[in-house]
Amino acid sequence: MTRARTTVVDNIGSLITNDPALGRGPLGILENASLVLGDTSVLHVGPAGAVADDRIDADGAAVLPGFVDSHTHLVFAGDRSEEFTSRMAGQPYDGGGIRVTTDATRSAATEELDRLVRLRLAEAHRAGTTTIEIKSGYGLNVDDEARALQIAEAHTSETTFLGAHLLPREFEGRADDYIDLVCGEMLAAAAPHAKWIDAFCEVGAFDVDQCRTVLHAGRDAGLGLRLHGNQLGTSGGVELAVECGCASVDHCTHLTDGDIEALAGSDTVATFLPAADFSTRQPYVDARRVIDAGVTVAIASNCNPGSSYTTSISFCIAIAVREMGMTIDEAVQAVTVGGAAALRRNDVGRLTPGSLGHAVILDAPSHHHLAYRPGVPLVRQTIGPLGG
Repeated sequence: MTRARTTVVDNIGSLITNDPALGRGPLGILENASLVLGDTSVLHVGPAGAVADDRIDADGAAVLPGFVDSHTHLVFAGDRSEEFTSRMAGQPYDGGGIRVTTDATRSAATEELDRLVRLRLAEAHRAGTTTIEIKSGYGLNVDDEARALQIAEAHTSETTFLGAHLLPREFEGRADDYIDLVCGEMLAAAAPHAKWIDAFCEVGAFDVDQCRTVLHAGRDAGLGLRLHGNQLGTSGGVELAVECGCASVDHCTHLTDGDIEALAGSDTVATFLPAADFSTRQPYVDARRVIDAGVTVAIASNCNPGSSYTTSISFCIAIAVREMGMTIDEAVQAVTVGGAAALRRNDVGRLTPGSLGHAVILDAPSHHHLAYRPGVPLVRQTIGPLGG
């Protein structure tokens, strides 16, 4: 058997391992370091000068784990830039534009949807993302929800069935009938292609009881649980997520003291989506209050055509530091090990022996530049494929 070639990333100025046992502080930072990679995994971290078959010279740059984007909606067609322009002129966001994307997505050919997903994935990978979750949610019927997940599963193992995204036009006034469809025929078609199930628990979408029904049905079908909650108000989504044992509750823009206490006493990750708050003019969450309570947090892009059309995790880091009260170290943790926790993974989001060899080399000496130089494309090289 031919031995797999090894690669060393050498002459690293600052290496983030996310293991405090390996280096300084919670990020486990090593200075003047090297990182040895096998075919798929990390073999060794240590001082500069390690030897391998191939060598990448980091030339004093910072190296960190590939970003883990635990919340995206990449399978869609159409354009909603006019909606964004209207919001910037003062029109409030209510989530109704989801139907516009649903119409465009239903009409698009499968080959076109796959092409668009590939373009968005390539953009994310160039920007440092190596693990990504992809939801359905713009089909909202049996065939198109299953189709979206089939497209997604070709690119990642982290696929999420989001049939309960919004009530489609043809079910106007019949929300309970639609939930029956989601939990019956639609779930049966979607489950073979999904790892997770999700629902949008919000005024204007679905209420707590409807979302509980969806989550229970998904769990009975063998899927892991996720939930959109508390984006536009205190919808009860956080409490439901904790009650059901969801891996993550996402948005968390509006949190009561009770919500934070519930999260702190649970294994549910609070996933912040700062680019969505930026794009919808929502208030930013006080992340400091949440972190200080002991809640595990993640940051994700929420890439979608209506409320957060970005794949840039670096942009999300900059917002979190500038507007949400997070330190740069906390924000970097949130997009690496935090995102991994939201997906209940321990093989990504870190650079430790045995973890997947997914890394980002920056055009900067420190990870601090991700917030210090907002909007600048600082990712010099992304090591490792993008997927689940």
